[in-house]
Amino acid sequence: MLHNLSVILVRTRFPENIGMVARGMANMGASSLILVQPERWDRGKAALLATPQGFALLDSALVEPSLETALGPFSVAFGTTARIGGWRMDAISPEKAAGEAGAIAQEGGRAALVFGPEDNGLSNDEVEMCTRLVTIPTAMDHASLNLAQAVLIMLYECMKADMAIAGGQGWSRPARSADSRWTTLEEERLLLATLQEVLTTVEHLPKDNPGWFMQPVRRFLRKSRLRRHEFDMLMGICRQIRHKLGG
Repeated sequence: MLHNLSVILVRTRFPENIGMVARGMANMGASSLILVQPERWDRGKAALLATPQGFALLDSALVEPSLETALGPFSVAFGTTARIGGWRMDAISPEKAAGEAGAIAQEGGRAALVFGPEDNGLSNDEVEMCTRLVTIPTAMDHASLNLAQAVLIMLYECMKADMAIAGGQGWSRPARSADSRWTTLEEERLLLATLQEVLTTVEHLPKDNPGWFMQPVRRFLRKSRLRRHEFDMLMGICRQIRHKLGG
């Protein structure tokens, strides 16, 4: 699983924290680090806390201009948050997230663990880009964790799930399936944009604010975890609707 897993740090403020994350990733056997708009990226300062075991991760880290761009190739993204309530009530535990990530990875899909900046965490818009929300249980009065601690806890659960699979203690490896691969988040964005356009054209969505009314559709599709052949089917339906409407 860990070979198909990436840690994405969004707008991290301090390079020292990136260094500590790299060290924790090396401890748990994770090998892919992505930085989205780091506030102060200084490889030298990060290396002080990465220790030599994390140097390779710092050297291979990708720097992306936006979270949307970074998530494009992934099949599933787990956004971490300490704030729950309202529409964030469906946050899952790190253990459950590890199990879901493992199921995706077993079939060749890529999973991302997404962490926000140290002060405020992921914004609402960034949370909406993730397919699942994860919260790490803590004492109620002290919900905020150090960034490197949060990453280490998540990766520890993933490593446990990986070891359980290898040792036959977890879910068994599924037989090879004729099903197509999982869709990527980039393909999901294309499908949602196409659905929004078509549903607005047939006046199912209001033209003044269709994006807001698309939110339930977005959440439904993410719960469904589409495969590529299902994506093709829905895109085909949209094309037929466009054709019948003469556009």
